[in-house]
Amino acid sequence: MLKIFIASIGRAIMGATQEDTPTARLKKISLPSSLLSAAALVAATGLAYAGDIAPVSVAAVQSQHPAEIASPSVENANAGATKSTGAAISVHDKYTLKIPNGLAFSEFRGYEGWQTISISNGKRVAVILGNPAMIAAYKAGIPANGKPFPDGAKMAKIHWNPKKNEAEPGQPLVPDTLHDVDFMVKDNKRFADGGGWGYAEFEYEATSDAYRPGTVEDQPPQANDAKCGVACHTIAKNRDYVFTEYQKR
Repeated sequence: MLKIFIASIGRAIMGATQEDTPTARLKKISLPSSLLSAAALVAATGLAYAGDIAPVSVAAVQSQHPAEIASPSVENANAGATKSTGAAISVHDKYTLKIPNGLAFSEFRGYEGWQTISISNGKRVAVILGNPAMIAAYKAGIPANGKPFPDGAKMAKIHWNPKKNEAEPGQPLVPDTLHDVDFMVKDNKRFADGGGWGYAEFEYEATSDAYRPGTVEDQPPQANDAKCGVACHTIAKNRDYVFTEYQKR
């Protein structure tokens, strides 16, 4: 079905002139119901391809079928039980999760590849990661120079349950099963009542290989907001509420 849909797009835009644009031609397409599912798939990306022709917007197609072709959103994807009960969602769908009235997992997309800021060892083993804006700020001397981190700076802290590596000299503690992922993002306008930072905590459940939004029973307690780290980080106010130092390497 998708091939048929793409073919119809191709026929519509082939030979389009400056006045008769691809978008204008798309408006002329009347999709049969059998193609709506394919159209919805393409609509989810916002682009359609027709062979070797450049990508064209499908907004015009969506406008003809608003009820059948609705763009997905974090709110819709995370609606229902996950918002009210903290029910787990597959690790493959983690970017659909959102703390009610708080941060979305998708705001930290790609965190797995961020640069390491530091590590920590306590009850759990953790690595602290920073997005490019966060790393650049550290390298510029923030927060030691008294300046605040810029809006858009983000951090991720991944916690694992520890285990001893019996095969390594000294039997050091190393990561075992994943426990949770914590996030921080700087946005002075959005989080003015939290020192400019928003926080989120997502628990990982190994038995189901799934994440879920944290709750008030977790550590740190995650309520329906972006303030789960505010009380704890207040003691680091003179460092713009950030505990972690960026060490020489």
